[in-house]
Amino acid sequence: MAIEIENLTKRYGLQNAVDNISFKVNTREVLGFLGPNGAGKSTTMKIIACFIAPHQGDVRLDNLSIHSNPDEIKRRIGYLPENNPLYLDMYVMDYLFFVASIQRVEKSTIDSRVREMVGVCGLSNEKHKRIGELSKGYRQRVGLAQAIIHNPEVLILDEPTSGLDPNQIVEIRKLIKELGKEKTVILSTHILPEVEATCDRILIINRGRLVADGSPSDLRKQAQGQEILNIQLETENSPATIKEKLMQLNTVASVESEGNGQKFFKVVSKTEMSSRKNVFRTCVDNNWILLEMTGQETRLEDVFRELTN
Repeated sequence: MAIEIENLTKRYGLQNAVDNISFKVNTREVLGFLGPNGAGKSTTMKIIACFIAPHQGDVRLDNLSIHSNPDEIKRRIGYLPENNPLYLDMYVMDYLFFVASIQRVEKSTIDSRVREMVGVCGLSNEKHKRIGELSKGYRQRVGLAQAIIHNPEVLILDEPTSGLDPNQIVEIRKLIKELGKEKTVILSTHILPEVEATCDRILIINRGRLVADGSPSDLRKQAQGQEILNIQLETENSPATIKEKLMQLNTVASVESEGNGQKFFKVVSKTEMSSRKNVFRTCVDNNWILLEMTGQETRLEDVFRELTN
């Protein structure tokens, strides 16, 4: 199920927490919603999930609007809020049966659906424990189970790995990737490795406004602007001679020698040009053995800082 966000605005006092943003999430896409704390991520997700109303704009799931069809949209969405509210005194199984009933799962299938979610979310060894006895990682799993127990078409996850240890984070990421094969997923986070490991596409929001939209590789390329090649050569020529010959190429902007006399070079191409073919041809013409030539990508962290500072 596709989601369309149109000119969404939400104000708190005189401040626009969300400022006239528009975007689309494609069916079975895992979308990363990235931004610093206070950027408007959680507010946007609460609006999509029909927990709060916008001052302006609309959210549509297919032909359903949050203004005219909020109850139907809620039935089609699974939502895991940032603080993952749970009844800590309830047992895991009792809680999931309770959620299934209020989500109007058909009575004849509740038992099988609860047991299926226990398996899918890795709760088999914890299902007879009180939720309050569980680790943070297993509580997150319970939160995911309640979000998908009614088999929603859209899944909204607000900071799903916050506070987890590295092993728990890897496990939750794997689960989200699997869910993304069948559902449309919006994942909010400020953790950059989580986005790269989990998401097909990224939106970056800052001070309530969208500042970037694209795949992780696309955003890195847009920010970089110039191609950077790291090359290693085997040759009797001196680094100075190599640098001189590379600088003669009409696609090359600069060449830096790196590494204590070793034949390592950083070749920066001119804007919107590539030097790969020219470098390779120069190696052949001068009988240099090209041991390595790799492109250097801008880190997603650098893109994030540039767009949100």
